[in-house]
Amino acid sequence: MNILLVEDERALSGAIKKILEKQGYYVDAVYDGGEAVDYAEGADYDLMILDVMLPVKDGFEVLSELRGKGCSVPILMLTARSAVSDKVTGLTEGADDYMTKPFDTEELLARVVALTRRRGEVIVDSLSFGDISLSLRSGVLSRGEESVQLSRKELEVMKTFLYEPSMTFTKDMLLSRAWGLDSDAGENSVEVYISFLRKKLRFLGSRVGIRNLQRIGYRLEESDAQ
Repeated sequence: MNILLVEDERALSGAIKKILEKQGYYVDAVYDGGEAVDYAEGADYDLMILDVMLPVKDGFEVLSELRGKGCSVPILMLTARSAVSDKVTGLTEGADDYMTKPFDTEELLARVVALTRRRGEVIVDSLSFGDISLSLRSGVLSRGEESVQLSRKELEVMKTFLYEPSMTFTKDMLLSRAWGLDSDAGENSVEVYISFLRKKLRFLGSRVGIRNLQRIGYRLEESDAQ
C-alpha cells in the first residue's frame, strides 16, 4: 500500500516515514507542494498525508489543484495550524481528514488505517512475483522452502520492484524511493544493490531476474526455466 507524505520539516518527515514503514506501508516523501502535485499525478497512491505550510505551493493549493483535476486519493491534512477556519477550508476543498501537530502516533495510524480501508484495501505483510515472496516485516526473501535475509537497503529496492512488478524503474526513481530525495547516494549505489539482489535471486534458484534495459532502467522479469 503506497502513501505520499508531503512534509517540509525533514526530521518530522523522516520520523513519520519510519512509523508508517514499520506498519508495512510503502512511503514516498516529498518536501514541497510542487513535488506533491507531480508525484500525485505520476503514481497511484492509496493515501496522501499533506502538510499545509509548504514551500512552492501550500497544502490548500495542492489540495485544490488535485481535486480540480479529478484526483480522488484520500488526503489527510497534517499541520500545526489548528484554527477552525483552516480545518473548514481543508475539508471544504476536499480533504478527508485533518490532524494537528503535535500528534499521537497511535491516533495517526488509526486515521491512516481508516482512510485506506475506505478504498476497500488492507495492509499486506508480504509481496510476491513469480516464484518469490518478500516478507515486509522480516525482510526475508523466499522461494519455496529456500529463503535469504535482505539488508535494509536491499529490502527497499526489492520492495520497490515488487509493489509495481510490471514497471520499469530508472536509476533516479530507485534512488528516490529506496534512498530518499535528500540522500547523497549516486547511480553506482543502485548498480551495487541490483548486483546484490541478483546474487540472492540466483542463490534461491528463482526464475525471477532483474533485467537491465539499456538507457531505460530496470524491471523484474520471470523466465520459463530455472
